[in-house]
Amino acid sequence: MSETPTLFQRRIIIGAGLCIVAFALVGLRLVHVTLLQSLDGGHAAVAVVARADLTDRNGELLARDLPVKDLYARPRILWDKAEAARGLAVATGADERRLLNGFNNAKNPYVLVARQITPDAEARVMALGMPGLEFEQGAKRYYPDGRNTAQVLGVTDPDGGGVSGLELGLQDKLRKAPGGKVATSIDMRVQFIVADELAKSREKFRAVAAGAIVMDVTSGEVLAMVSLPDFDPNLRRMMPGDSQRNIMVQDVYELGSIFKVFTFAMGLEDRTFRPDDVLTIPKGFRIGKHEIGEAHHMPGSMAARDILAQSSNIGSSQIALRSGGHRQSQFLRSLGLLTPIVTDLPEKAYPLYPRHQWGAIETATVGFGHGISVSPLSFTAALATVVNGGRRIAPTFARQAPGADRRGEQVIRHETSVQMRELLRYVATNGTGRNADTPGYDVGGKTGTAEVPGPNGRYIRNALRSSFAAIFPAHNPRYAVLVLMDQPKATKDTFGFATAGYTAAPQTGRIIQRIAPLLGVPNIPLPTQLAGGPAL
Repeated sequence: MSETPTLFQRRIIIGAGLCIVAFALVGLRLVHVTLLQSLDGGHAAVAVVARADLTDRNGELLARDLPVKDLYARPRILWDKAEAARGLAVATGADERRLLNGFNNAKNPYVLVARQITPDAEARVMALGMPGLEFEQGAKRYYPDGRNTAQVLGVTDPDGGGVSGLELGLQDKLRKAPGGKVATSIDMRVQFIVADELAKSREKFRAVAAGAIVMDVTSGEVLAMVSLPDFDPNLRRMMPGDSQRNIMVQDVYELGSIFKVFTFAMGLEDRTFRPDDVLTIPKGFRIGKHEIGEAHHMPGSMAARDILAQSSNIGSSQIALRSGGHRQSQFLRSLGLLTPIVTDLPEKAYPLYPRHQWGAIETATVGFGHGISVSPLSFTAALATVVNGGRRIAPTFARQAPGADRRGEQVIRHETSVQMRELLRYVATNGTGRNADTPGYDVGGKTGTAEVPGPNGRYIRNALRSSFAAIFPAHNPRYAVLVLMDQPKATKDTFGFATAGYTAAPQTGRIIQRIAPLLGVPNIPLPTQLAGGPAL
């Protein structure tokens, strides 16, 4: 006969049963949290995909992932949803109305409060002492140089994916080397100088936009690329006047007279003229019903070298017509100017040129840089090809080995390339490019001033786009520089002129004067001259 359990024994049995139930509930919750949470609509853990650092060619840090946290809230556990929304908004900067709506209408058990919060914000959240909050590990891309490299580097999205610039263009490399480094061709010393000079000139001349490129003509490495207006990639939002658009690769322009470089290179290659040949320059040059004029007074006849140096539209048109439209289009295509340029940057622009009819008037106007629009990067690559011995060069934003020679097929004869160097040097010493000449650095180059097309197809009155294309040292070029200013305004210092010789040319000279010593370009002593005696 079994004994009836005592009161004490019954209490032990009940207590043991309650413990078993409690442990079972805890076990079930652990299974739910670890295995089944994503199935009930909760936020699934996001794996943090680390990206490699981006550095400049000398190892200076340009971009790095920093550890941050994303903050989530569980509305069902919050004591007071309105108070929670208000407190979290103050602590993190999140929108209070969005949080309250999310807490009151949450279909999922978790609501995102804020992403990539800073340690300070995390401390403020912890000080609230609020239940139902969870932090999730993440990463935020940081750019030490801020605006100075904004457009060329681009940005990433909150999940660490490249959105623009080299962050997108080098995406595969950056993800294949987590925790490592990917070196770019950018030289931050040069980048800073270019950005500094460009910003000062843009402010001085009240230009709508401005940009510049520095490229190695042998390796194709882009040492600097600046586009203004810019933006702060660390803010993750645009401020008034900011722009994410990289005008040096995403926009195309009628570049005006700097395009005469290609007209003269074509003529020399085709042997249709020699630099000393004298051409007649009529007051008006008619082609059918069209008449080509000059931007300023020209003499009745000029040597070919002076046509380039003084930037005669009529003289350049005559040289272009000697080769003809078919040959002109063929020559420009060989330089890569009639197709979008492909680089490590995902951004690109399609050139505009005569597609249905390339007759005499089109040949003449293209000959002096109108009726054709290309990106500044495409122009710089073509210029490098013309002066580097005549071999095609492809721009790159990846660091190359020292002394790398990436020149491709021969596009023009080496002899033509040497002649073009001499002509560009002549422009800087005896022509419209004098204000870019930098003593000791043997600068060569060409000015370009073009009218700005308007929305109705007509040119905007008194709106100019000025540019200067430079090479240095001219006798054996190592670097090409292009400076572009969109709609600069004249000042007293420029005697009321806003043309390239007074705006872009001196700016280019200042850039070269500052970057040449850093790039190891020797300063050639100028010849000394005794009073009444020859230069020594």
